[in-house]
Amino acid sequence: MARPPSPGLTDAELRVMRVLWECKRATVGNVVERLVGTHTLAYNTVLTTLGILERKGYVTHEKDGRAFAYLPLVDQSEARQSALTQVLNRFFEDSPRLLVLDLLGHERTDAAELRRVRELIEQAPPDTGDATRKRRRRR
Repeated sequence: MARPPSPGLTDAELRVMRVLWECKRATVGNVVERLVGTHTLAYNTVLTTLGILERKGYVTHEKDGRAFAYLPLVDQSEARQSALTQVLNRFFEDSPRLLVLDLLGHERTDAAELRRVRELIEQAPPDTGDATRKRRRRR
């Protein structure tokens, strides 16, 4: 039985997307070349992965001579936000507070990082209550 498609990015899809985010536009061959030495994937694997990413709405393609060039439709910050929303929903009851408490409770955090977290908290928009949570769940 086939595995259901993942709404987020798998590890292989993320590696391919990182190449596209860096290059802005790449053929399958370009992606394969960029992955050599890090997480080498075969040409057909990259081609299949790009097809999956296109069906998921992360990339599009255009004709480039005899090949196709792939372009990202979702930028890196959007992908991060989507992944974080999935983690919040699945593991932290849609609570950023629980996520931050868990992160800070398990890792040693240096003073500079804590200062930056405080700055981000001070700059955060005020909590709008249930409307924000409902909007996040619909995504």
